[in-house]
Amino acid sequence: MMKSFYFDHAATTPMHPSVIETMVEVMQQGPSNASSMHHYGRQAKAHLNKARDTFAKHLGCKPNELTFTSGGTESDNLAIIGAARAQAKKGRKGLITSSIEHHAVLHTMHWLAEHEGFKLHIVPVDETGLISIEALKAVLDDSIGVISIMHANNEVGTIQPIEQIGELAHQAGALLHVDAVQTLGHSSYRLAELPVDLMSFSSHKINGPQGIGALYIASGTPLESILQGGSQERKRRAGTENVAGIVGFAKALDICVNECENWQPFVNDLRIRWVELLQQGLDQDAIVINGHATNTLPHIVNISFIGVDTESMLMNLDMEGIAAASGSACTSGSLERSHVLKAMGLSEERLNSAIRFSFGMGNTIEQLEEAAPIVIGIVKRLYKTVSH
Repeated sequence: MMKSFYFDHAATTPMHPSVIETMVEVMQQGPSNASSMHHYGRQAKAHLNKARDTFAKHLGCKPNELTFTSGGTESDNLAIIGAARAQAKKGRKGLITSSIEHHAVLHTMHWLAEHEGFKLHIVPVDETGLISIEALKAVLDDSIGVISIMHANNEVGTIQPIEQIGELAHQAGALLHVDAVQTLGHSSYRLAELPVDLMSFSSHKINGPQGIGALYIASGTPLESILQGGSQERKRRAGTENVAGIVGFAKALDICVNECENWQPFVNDLRIRWVELLQQGLDQDAIVINGHATNTLPHIVNISFIGVDTESMLMNLDMEGIAAASGSACTSGSLERSHVLKAMGLSEERLNSAIRFSFGMGNTIEQLEEAAPIVIGIVKRLYKTVSH
């Protein structure tokens, strides 16, 4: 049987065995509707409260500042639409975001501009993926209601200066939303100390279940609910809570934080070693790293294999049992080139040959050493085919 190598943890992560065990325990306790008045409902409510307390402890905020959602996409939508509509009532109908955001942010911003009359400003980034602070300052005035900037990019790993951006936002009276889907588990947060009003998180990026997310809403932040229905989540998000999923998310975060000291250096070593192995087997000019050299997430590396087509590379990797990606998993099923790499102004040959590798639970140095020769062989074979 062919061996398989999962190097696509930025798309989704395998569930931690302890998370599965915890969720099964909750599901076996009986029906779980936290809005019910009977003992089953009280039991479900207790699970929710405990999970919320776990999040608050690890993220450095108050339990009532956390709203559970169906995932990162819903958290982004709730934050941006909810805050934008609230700010519009104060005469602030300007929005700012960057050119490399996840489509959950970009498409939401464009939707507001098209359907509700907001004025959208897209701030550029440099060739490493860092946002232009000067360009941000140039469009930031008292008309801006909401700024949405990701903490770190999901395709190249570049980390943004959210503290500096938050201070600028607050000086202008704007709210700052941060998409932290890729950084949870890789960054330590004390949210009460950050100039951030809203922050989105996703469970399945940290070895938790899919279909669960969270949104931090700082006390006093104006926000309109975007769902009509019940009064769950302090009237911020209607709908019966997925108790088992939320408990699983909290367990995954607990594990992340407790193992963070050892885990982060390990995945960083994996990323560095992977690049070393590929560089040892290929010509110096055969590969180029996309993104920032040092200001980057420990688990993501985006590599252009010059002269080798991305689609052909991915197909051949898959046939050899290696799972990687061309960019965001939400769009990589299409043949469109990465909007992130295009926004970074990369050359056509780098755009057309980029592959993202991302590492996490279950990966080892030994796996990389076994997979690297396979990747090198594919690159050489495809390059030879293209050249002739």
